[in-house]
Amino acid sequence: MLKKISRNNLKSILKKKPNVRFGANADLMVHLNLLLFLHRLAEESRAKAFEDKTATIKPLHVKAVSKVIIYLRFLCKARLFRQ
Repeated sequence: MLKKISRNNLKSILKKKPNVRFGANADLMVHLNLLLFLHRLAEESRAKAFEDKTATIKPLHVKAVSKVIIYLRFLCKARLFRQ
């Protein structure tokens, strides 16, 4: 990431949600979740590019991997709600 979002900007985005109360450090948790997602996306994209025997990560690698990651998150949440 070239430019990080500031904490004040993130707080203002979260405050725009009507009738929702957030904890004191909710913005930090949202930022951490975003960074973890981007890190995993980069690792999986690099692995996909390696499978295709290319040295550079192309947009098609990122798109293919992002669909898989989002689907896996959906499955994890579905399992949590079943229990």
